[in-house]
Amino acid sequence: MSDSNAKHSEQPASTGSGPLLERRYFIDLARARKSPAQLMAEVQADVPRFSPDALANFTKKDGEDGRLKVGDEFSITILGPWDGCVRVTEVSATSFEFITLEGHPEAGCIRFETHYLDESPDVLRFEIRSSARSRDGLVAFAYDTLGGGKLMQEATWTEFCRRVAAASGGHALADVVVETFRHDEAGHVQHTRHE
Repeated sequence: MSDSNAKHSEQPASTGSGPLLERRYFIDLARARKSPAQLMAEVQADVPRFSPDALANFTKKDGEDGRLKVGDEFSITILGPWDGCVRVTEVSATSFEFITLEGHPEAGCIRFETHYLDESPDVLRFEIRSSARSRDGLVAFAYDTLGGGKLMQEATWTEFCRRVAAASGGHALADVVVETFRHDEAGHVQHTRHE
């Protein structure tokens, strides 16, 4: 096997540096024309379609077009010095999950999910949840302290949610909600939320 085809190691949050950031992006949709499974099937069939190319351009480098399965890999060209690769670690009818691979600016995983709300069974929620730390101290400084990477990531996943909402054929009840739980090394948790 040549180096170009060699599999990169997974880069879980435990290998990273700095605070653990748990982020959640979600949008609630009324009168969606698709069920959670139908909407998720559309996302899984063409992940790059839902990501804004100018911010994060997804290219499937390992796996079949038109479907998503465990082991598939995507390379992501991210505006600025943030390029990286992810691997699919889980796929179900209403969700999938990526883990970052060696060299990605973050160490962790990100999950995409569709479901009806328990308290409002006619409302469909599309949600993205990430749990990650920076790959190393330099990335932590540039990404988190200077803030450019964080803002770009937020813009990417907010737009991703909006595009999924449009594909649902439903009506968004509000704009995308963004929540962050920042866990520092002393065990403190800082929570922020905005729409």
